[in-house]
Amino acid sequence: MHSARPPGSTCSSRTNTTRPRASSMQETPSRSLTPTGRFTIAAKHHITIAEIYESELVDIEKAIAHYEQAADYYKGEESNSSANKCLLKVGAYAAQLEQYAKAIEIYEQVGSSTMDNPLLKYSAKEYFFKASLCHFIVDELNAKLAVEKYEEMFPAFSDSRECKLLKKLLDAHEEQNCEAFTEAIKEFDSISRLDQWQTTMLLRIKKTIQGDEGDLK
Repeated sequence: MHSARPPGSTCSSRTNTTRPRASSMQETPSRSLTPTGRFTIAAKHHITIAEIYESELVDIEKAIAHYEQAADYYKGEESNSSANKCLLKVGAYAAQLEQYAKAIEIYEQVGSSTMDNPLLKYSAKEYFFKASLCHFIVDELNAKLAVEKYEEMFPAFSDSRECKLLKKLLDAHEEQNCEAFTEAIKEFDSISRLDQWQTTMLLRIKKTIQGDEGDLK
């Protein structure tokens, strides 16, 4: 899991520059803060622990648990933006661990919460794109239905390059056309670079095409 950390994603809110030792990481400190309403401090405590688990101890399951707890505390303070950042970390790791239903739920939740926000709606298409990729890995029909749902929920998604790519990939996958699948990805990547997480998911989808060679070249 050394490669599990999704690039480009951030959820860092450390209150000091000294990390606690792994042996001293306990739940009690954050719990003791919550009765006084200091949920933000509790959330930061869990983020610090999550970062240790993901980067130093390489225990992604425990990192996920602490990011989820941090998101809950942020929600307690109605800090939805901070909560969403933590949830996106959870979604990325869940998908890498093949927990696709969990990842889909998170990406749909965050996408729905941002699509009506004038400042954040541009990001909604990315979250629906990621949810669609998770659906696609599970089942082609699931992905088709998901794309239709997201277009109805968020009409701007229809005109996005991500949605157009998904439709090309769905057509290629239905025809079991490995070359067309790869060409659609290359065309998209030449304009909008795919990150490591997206590339990993696309490779998993491509491997379900008969005669796949196992890369995106």
